[in-house]
Amino acid sequence: MMDKYHQCQALLTALEAALRQAGVWETDAPTPTALASTAPFAVDTLTGGQWLQWIFLPRMNALVSAQAPLPDQFVISPYLEEALNGHAGCDAVLAVTRQLDALLGACEELKAKK
Repeated sequence: MMDKYHQCQALLTALEAALRQAGVWETDAPTPTALASTAPFAVDTLTGGQWLQWIFLPRMNALVSAQAPLPDQFVISPYLEEALNGHAGCDAVLAVTRQLDALLGACEELKAKK
């Protein structure tokens, strides 16, 4: 059985693939100012897909690579359900984020919804 770090890495890889397949993956990074947002999910400067690609994935990959403590009480899917609503391919992205929520200690309420 895979440990939490290996499971997380597999899901991060799957998330990148889902973003690429959904056509959300971008080749040009947002501006440094946009990336420096302090708002939750950088909602004031980035789309949900941009936040996943340019902030979430790099930070999570760094934690996994360093085997640093992973976040707990982790829930990103409700935000992404709203942010990616109506975007083609978002179901595949959300399927992966829900697995990440479950793996990284999402609140019991969210687990009960599954």
